Amino acid sequence: MRILALDTSTEWCSVAAGDGTRWHARDERAGQTHSQRLLPMVRAVLAEAGWRLRDVDGIAFGAGPGSFTGIRIGCGAAQGLALGSGRPVVPIPTLAAIAAASGRRRVLACLDARMREVYVAAYVRQDGDWQELSAPAVLPPAAVTLPSEGGWYGAGGGFAAYPELALRLGLVAADSAVRPGAVAVGRLALPRLAAGAGVTAADALPLYVRHRVALTAAERAAGAVL
Repeated sequence: MRILALDTSTEWCSVAAGDGTRWHARDERAGQTHSQRLLPMVRAVLAEAGWRLRDVDGIAFGAGPGSFTGIRIGCGAAQGLALGSGRPVVPIPTLAAIAAASGRRRVLACLDARMREVYVAAYVRQDGDWQELSAPAVLPPAAVTLPSEGGWYGAGGGFAAYPELALRLGLVAADSAVRPGAVAVGRLALPRLAAGAGVTAADALPLYVRHRVALTAAERAAGAVL
């Protein structure tokens, strides 16, 4: 099966087209320019693969958690491409993509959520599949725990923001450079697409785990922090 995968959940903009064996990918540090860079990158990877949009069997995107604006851009692009091609969409949790990109088997995936919090989830690779042992959540670093003892690796930018976290949890190692690239999103999406787990464009939704993104004026006046 052929899939087009997108991820805009971090400062990076990532696009890949592939079939599980061969991938054509573009990755750029986009900052705040995801909306300008994403569709040209889609056209570039499709051209490199020699495909038209209707040649793919599905469209995957990094659904979050992550940058609020970035996730909305990626979701909207996936919906638009799906509507234009009549193809199903496979939303993939950003933290699962980090785990898949890490090259490890037992992974605590972590992203800086700002406001003194992190996005975190735990995954184990077993029999070729990734199992979610703790669901994506937003927590203060001091509240992060492991689902079981021993042999855990950390991955994701949250460990750059809070390097003490790996030591406190007793992780074997932590790689803060691992990010949720589109190839990892595509690899996770392919078996789901093959199993018929794709959804319509209208049902392709972001994964939000934080419901507050700012303090109220009263809280700021009282000196509260997030």
